[in-house]
Amino acid sequence: MSAFSNAARIRELDNALANQIAAGEVVERPASVVKELIENSLDAGASRIDVELEQGGVKMIRVRDNGSGIHEDDSAMAFGRHATSKIICQEDLEGIASLGFRGEALASIASVARVSIQSRQAEAAHGWAQQCDGNRLERRRPDAHPPGTSITVRDLFYNTPARRKFLKQERTELGHCEEVVKRVALGQFNVAISLSHNGKTLFTLPKATSAAEQTRRLAQLCGSAFTEAALSIECSAVGLQLTGWIAEPSFNRSQADLQYFYVNGRVVRDKTVSHAVRQAYRDVLFHGRHPAYVLYLQLDPTAVDVNVHPTKHEVRFREARSVHDFIFRSLHRSLADVRPQGGAVESPAPVNDDRTTATALFSSPGAGSQPGLQLHSRPNNDNGRSVAEQMAFYQNLHEKTPSVGATADRQADDQETVPPLGYALAQLKGVYILAENTNGLILVDMHAAHERIVYERMKQQQREQGIQTQPLLVPLSLHVSKREADLCDTHGPLLAELGLGLERLGEDSLVLRSIPLCLQRDDAEQLVRDVLADLVEFGQTSRVQDRQDELLATMACHGSVRANRQLSLAEMNALLRDMEVTERAGQCNHGRPTWTAMSLAELDKLFLRGQ
Repeated sequence: MSAFSNAARIRELDNALANQIAAGEVVERPASVVKELIENSLDAGASRIDVELEQGGVKMIRVRDNGSGIHEDDSAMAFGRHATSKIICQEDLEGIASLGFRGEALASIASVARVSIQSRQAEAAHGWAQQCDGNRLERRRPDAHPPGTSITVRDLFYNTPARRKFLKQERTELGHCEEVVKRVALGQFNVAISLSHNGKTLFTLPKATSAAEQTRRLAQLCGSAFTEAALSIECSAVGLQLTGWIAEPSFNRSQADLQYFYVNGRVVRDKTVSHAVRQAYRDVLFHGRHPAYVLYLQLDPTAVDVNVHPTKHEVRFREARSVHDFIFRSLHRSLADVRPQGGAVESPAPVNDDRTTATALFSSPGAGSQPGLQLHSRPNNDNGRSVAEQMAFYQNLHEKTPSVGATADRQADDQETVPPLGYALAQLKGVYILAENTNGLILVDMHAAHERIVYERMKQQQREQGIQTQPLLVPLSLHVSKREADLCDTHGPLLAELGLGLERLGEDSLVLRSIPLCLQRDDAEQLVRDVLADLVEFGQTSRVQDRQDELLATMACHGSVRANRQLSLAEMNALLRDMEVTERAGQCNHGRPTWTAMSLAELDKLFLRGQ
């Protein structure tokens, strides 16, 4: 039977109980407290923040900063609910620029812990200290505190044992606190941050104002492997600016644990952003893997609503579709421009379209022989010459080129001539191409590489020709929700552009009259429902394009050069040249790498040369 009856009267909750209920929204664990206190320090203009923890933050959390401090007369009000210095009127709420603004964090924390504040403003003669024990406010007293604020939280959930028993082991809670500090450090390069636990310093990060200092902080927090694989992003559009780093597809994760996205300095988790990033990495990641990135989006504060969740982890964009498209285009273009260049990964110079291509050379069977190591002399690569002229040209170059023990000066001269993926030397077991460039050895998976080349050309051809439609012999009727039927009217031109001939029959029914020609074997009803679900969730869809790309990827896979196919000298080098100008050539359609490089220094190390 219910503990209350229908005749129970409405009454106002006790202030202490109301604060504890509010604490349930804001304070989940020690990491929640650390987040709220650090955000207050940042809003106070602090340039240095020190975080001290004991027993994973359960016994003690102290956050000390050198910010503007709290006025002595506001000491008691600092613990009050809905008391803040960050917003004054409704207009301020529509364009929030601060990290915290609700004015209930300290009140909520103080209701479930013992909290003390020490603070001093720079112009004040002395500081002050005050303690609040479970909503019981003690008398303020003078304190010798430097400019800034120190907040100490002890015995978290001491008066709510039911909440305390849900806390995890010390190591787990420490990990959550460390992740919060890490997120702040990645978003605030102009602030020095330190973290210690049980008297032991875990890390100290000085200010990072220059690009080199920011790279060092990034390596310290995300690992040197991430910085080595990171591509710098700097894109802007009307009212939007995206900066930061994304990892090359070859650097991927089994979990989405290295993904940080900041909106106006606030770290957020947003489904619109996540979907845009997944789409950008769509056909360059291996199955089930996740990309890694640290990205910063700047936009007008009035264009984003940060007041949609008590913990402020989520936001709502006023123009979500524009933000999604901007992020997708920026990342997609950056990944597409990654091409091998002189041993590094950059965008190459334009290449003459009249060159002999790998696709043309692979169109007829090569000389058949048993798989093995097929050795060749150096080919040529001049795009304007025929294959025979190229071979003659580079045979002459081969005679003039120094051997592996040559001097650095001669190698520097060759740098201007040798292409990024070098010249083919051999074919190994009918699967791999071995090539030499100025830095060392290049090893190419010929099937994976050719698959990407064919796939990208098929996609380009598809874009140029547009989507061809196939009328259904018997139109298909679908029962949908009223909201989905409304979307059919709203997004009619988009659906037609995707090759879906949809018409509305009634309030909750649609009829499908045509589908894309290349998807005529697909489940048409499921395709339409998936498209409508995307429109409901994200305001746009890529289902049709995804299905088309899957089909093209399969066709490219079956149409590419297979293993054990013996390639001629010209075929191997045509493949290398095409790789250098093909978008996303570093991975095949399934996300597997297509080539790798070993420098001369790495080869010397393998054979202990010079030791």
